[in-house]
Amino acid sequence: MSSLVRLQPVAAPPPSLSDNTADLDRLLRALRHDLAAEGDRLLSVPHRRMTRVAERFRACGFGGVAVLNEDQGRLEPVDLLPAIPPRLPAMALDLGTTHLEAVLLDLLSGQELARATRVNSQISHGDDILTRIHYATGGRGREGCLEVLQQAVLGDTNALARELAAVAGCAATDIRALSLAGNSAMAHLFLGLNPYHLCREPYIPLVNSPGPVAAAELGLKLHAAAPVHVLPGVGAYFGGDLLAGIVASDLDLAEKPEMLIDVGTNAEVVVGCRDWLVACAGAAGPALEGGVAKMGMRAGPGVIERVDIDPASGRLTFRVIGAPALGAVAAPKARGICGSGMIDLLAALFQAEMIDIRGKLRPEKLGDRLLAGSDGPAFIVARAEEAVDGQPVTVSQIDLDALMRSKAAMYAILGTLMEQVGLPFAALERIHVAGAFGRHIDPRRAVIMGMIPDLPLSTYRPLGNSSLAGARRYLLEGEARRRIGEVARKITYIELNVNHEFMIRFSGSRFIPHTDRALFPSVPYQLTENR
Repeated sequence: MSSLVRLQPVAAPPPSLSDNTADLDRLLRALRHDLAAEGDRLLSVPHRRMTRVAERFRACGFGGVAVLNEDQGRLEPVDLLPAIPPRLPAMALDLGTTHLEAVLLDLLSGQELARATRVNSQISHGDDILTRIHYATGGRGREGCLEVLQQAVLGDTNALARELAAVAGCAATDIRALSLAGNSAMAHLFLGLNPYHLCREPYIPLVNSPGPVAAAELGLKLHAAAPVHVLPGVGAYFGGDLLAGIVASDLDLAEKPEMLIDVGTNAEVVVGCRDWLVACAGAAGPALEGGVAKMGMRAGPGVIERVDIDPASGRLTFRVIGAPALGAVAAPKARGICGSGMIDLLAALFQAEMIDIRGKLRPEKLGDRLLAGSDGPAFIVARAEEAVDGQPVTVSQIDLDALMRSKAAMYAILGTLMEQVGLPFAALERIHVAGAFGRHIDPRRAVIMGMIPDLPLSTYRPLGNSSLAGARRYLLEGEARRRIGEVARKITYIELNVNHEFMIRFSGSRFIPHTDRALFPSVPYQLTENR
């Protein structure tokens, strides 16, 4: 490992009348000697740490263990310890629009000490990024709103730090560093930077690579010498979370073309290999996360993640997250349905001929699972006795229409990107699917509904939280830090909002599985006909 914060034993001769070298100069001289093999990588001791480091150096008899923070490849002495501690905690954070997820790591061993998640408190000022940007920039005629949003997310970070530290048996003030990955808007709000131009043509961030900042300067209750590293982004729609995902998946090291799909508020997609990388983003995320359906929600305990319908009998079974098996009697009751459950449901309804190729419910096929609601027909997924508080989990035609648009947008995004790089889907060695969406999705069901390309299922690899995984590697690996900077410099971003080819592909994708059946040879032909 080459951690973001390092320990270096050091020993220097004490001052004398014949050697009146200043205390900190004496420390730096000794460190340069010990680190000579690494070249001249030492910065001066930061002003805010000078008194502390000098006092500790003298107290340790002009020896001990120097704590070195890495700053863009160079090393900055920030503390002096009497001996090597048993562990050196640091925190990696996925700065999500809806949720924050963090891990506490030991920089000496790489061991994970604790993990926690928390709802982003900024939601009370706006569910989506655009609303928060308008709020932060005075869109509602208020002053100080940017600071309100910043303090909300800093408070969440402090709360996570306390929770992680408590689990690990230490104090939050023992945490020596923080690396975080988020989209460009979240990075701006975290740092208190004006996001005004992010959502206004030509969509320019205030900064892409902000560099490290002292935790104390932000008001974070970590160690006084802890640096905060916000992973760099590329532009308004391409933040550090996606760069973190590229490195976490090793897409930038692949010999043959691969793809990374990260579905969140938007669907962000990267294709490429070690020689080239091309990316784009589009609005396909909310419905695929279960965030558009009335009873849709993010994956979590008690949420339906799997649905199956027997085409012959019409019998429906489902599984909620936390259940031991599909349709198990002991399964907890359902409280909603997530994106993977919605995808399963759409594919199952289609295979059971309960919807047509447009995704429209066929009332004559639904039997007692048909519910006539104020918003039109709906399908009962979990009956009242199978659901929390006796409230059935239903999916309306409006919900299905939203999902159909999202699945069309997803396939259109993927197809347009591959068209831009001049490659067929079959040229992809692997497709990494990130986030909770990737963790819970059934690729076969997604192929049946025409959301992802019809490739061997072994092509698809669930990646988990790639943003957090990249932030974690940033803490532990100097090579990962170098690669993230390199990817930021070489990646090419394609704007889909003005892409005519995307709109054509979107229109063709609004059927199950697609208007061009040749694109989905593994989906039985009879499934595209209503018998």
